[in-house]
Parts: sequence; structure tokens; C-alpha cells
Amino acid sequence: MSASHILAASGGGEEFQAPGLELFEFAPLWDGAPSWLTKPVLLAALSVIIVCGFFWAAFSKPKLVPRGVQNIGEVGYLFVRDQIARPMIGKDGDRWMPFLVSTFFFILIMNWMGVIPLMQMPIASHIAFPIVLAAIVYVMMWFLSIKHQGLIGWFKNMMFPPGLPKPLYVLYAPIELLSVIVLRPFTHSVRLFANMFAGHLLLAFFATVAYWFLIEKLTGLGAGLGVVGFAMTIVMTGFEMFVQALQAFIFTLLAASYIGGALHPDH
Repeated sequence: MSASHILAASGGGEEFQAPGLELFEFAPLWDGAPSWLTKPVLLAALSVIIVCGFFWAAFSKPKLVPRGVQNIGEVGYLFVRDQIARPMIGKDGDRWMPFLVSTFFFILIMNWMGVIPLMQMPIASHIAFPIVLAAIVYVMMWFLSIKHQGLIGWFKNMMFPPGLPKPLYVLYAPIELLSVIVLRPFTHSVRLFANMFAGHLLLAFFATVAYWFLIEKLTGLGAGLGVVGFAMTIVMTGFEMFVQALQAFIFTLLAASYIGGALHPDH
């Protein structure tokens, strides 16, 4: 957490206050700037630049024997291909690698912005960003499903898969329709948002405890609590980096699953 975040969370030095929603409220970058031009938007644009710059450096002049950035880029590419694209989409997985690799690394960098000094804001903790990403996947799912199955065929395959006892369709069909059409985009976006929101809030809490009891109100009795807060901040930062990477993986995995289901309903 930056000093400004900690001071805001601690109530400016008057009394200890746990951090709250003020951590996620940002004014425009300068006076007179558009209301939407805030720190999270700037960090999202920076994340795009970082991802594009990384892959340009890795693959603009590829070598037969990879070294340096190319080696890291190939490891990342192979991870997405072998752990996400091919298992979820099958034989067509390689065709979707540009989208899946871009999605995974974009979300990963956006999430890791929460632990990078001076940045310290996981962008996906603002619900608008996960909603836009999930909406893109949702529109693609509709388009591919209708293109490859037809509108009627898609709903038929979705609600009435072969092999089930006919009475079971009375329960299965409406549940599956609700799940795919309504709940799928909601859960896809909220899962990413909720994890980033809660993780950032938890980090802010432990950092505030450390700052308050070790700097703002240092006492003999409070110093021990401050040390615990400091230690937990370090531990939770490492854990949060793992969760941030995991959520990028899960979001991309689900996106590949939805694409695979649209292309191959029989699977």
C-alpha cells in the first residue's frame, strides 16, 4: 500500500480505522480531465503496453534457440496452449491462441498492478473491467454458437442434450438455460472482481495495522501488533500474487471452455 492509501485508511492519524471503499475511489488524473480518466484507466492502458511490448521483444526477431525474453515468452505461450487451449477447445485450440494468450497475460498484468510499488491497484477490483472482458467472451460465445450450430440448434443442444431420461429435461432445461444465458457472464466477471477486491482490501488492512502501530502510534504494547501486521503484509502479498495469477488462469480457462462448447457442443 502507498502512504496516501494508508493515511486515508487510518483516518489521517486521528484514530485507527480499517480501510474501506475509499481505496477504490479515484478522482480524474488532473483538474479538468474527463471523469473517466482515472488511475485504473491509466494502469489498464499501461498493462496493454506492457503485454504488447513484452511479446514484441520476445517474438519480433525469434531465434532458433530461445534466449532471454523469448525464452520466457515461449514458456508462457506453451503454458496457455497446453493447459488451457488444447484441453478446453481441442483440435481448434491453436487457432484461438492469440486471443487466449492476450487475455491471460493482460489480466495477469492488470492483477499484478496491485503489488507493484507506486501502482498498487489491481485493476480488476473495479467491476467495469471484468464486466467488459466477460462481455467480450459472452458475445463471442453467442456468435460462434449460432454460426456453428444455428440458433435453434444451439438452444436444443444446450437444453436437451441426448442421453438423459426425458422426465429429467423438465428440470435440466430451464436450469441450463438460466446458467448459460444469465449466470455465465455474471459469474465469469464477478469471480475475478471479487477476488481482486477482497485481496486488495485485506492487504490494505494489514498494511494499515503495521503503519498505525509502528509509525503513527508507536507504543510498547502496540509494537507487537504492528510487527504482526507488517509480517502479514509480506505474507499476504506473496499469497495475493498467487491468487492474482490463479484468477487470470481461471478466467482464461473458462473463456476457452465457452469457446470450446460453442465450437463442439457434442463435447
